[in-house]
Amino acid sequence: LVVVIILRMITQLKNIVSSTMHLLYPHICTGCGSDLLEKDNQLCLTCIHELPHTNFALLPNNQVEKYFWGRIHLEAAYSQFYFSKAFLIQHLIHQLKYKGDTAIGFYLGEIMGKTMLHSNRFSSLNALVPLPLFADKEHKRGYNQATVICNGISSVLNIPVLTGAVVRQYATETQTRKHRTERWENVKDSFKVAKPAELNGKKLLLVDDVVTTGATLEACGNVILNATDAKLSIATLAYAAK
Repeated sequence: LVVVIILRMITQLKNIVSSTMHLLYPHICTGCGSDLLEKDNQLCLTCIHELPHTNFALLPNNQVEKYFWGRIHLEAAYSQFYFSKAFLIQHLIHQLKYKGDTAIGFYLGEIMGKTMLHSNRFSSLNALVPLPLFADKEHKRGYNQATVICNGISSVLNIPVLTGAVVRQYATETQTRKHRTERWENVKDSFKVAKPAELNGKKLLLVDDVVTTGATLEACGNVILNATDAKLSIATLAYAAK
């Protein structure tokens, strides 16, 4: 009886401590601000349900792969989510890129990793290559959002993230208001393979947050393929092709 009473007291004490910590350091959903979520999640069940999955990882010749046909030789390509303005996924990417919320980027990367883990189209990857930012921009932001996503993927697939193998040689203008040809001209010479030995002979996954025209990924991917004997696939968090 004494043991039962002690166990109940310990349980009650744990609940009090947990409730107090939640009041002092609230853990809220990145999507909607709700506090109805498990401690290891970044999103509540409602927001998780609202994420617009594409299922492209399971589909050969999906829309992302078709976007790169005739532009770059890829083993496979996919995006985890559809991108829509003013919807949840845009908010989450905004939090990652501009609000310093690396936790949501890692969490979404984990989702990507779990998706690829169940797709035989990405089962033999050797390493992840985050699309590099120009050094000054990365220093100012404090991190590269593509690297954050890669770290989440890596935690599931258990493959390394090669952060210094490819570099961006100079800053480029924002791609947001440029047409496809202008985007290509803007980035075509901006990437360089700095450590080809790290890439040679490997099956690589080039990772970015969003694919729109694909010009930046195409430019970086072709530099990798021209400088090494690697095989290349592409994955992005979201698909917003125009």
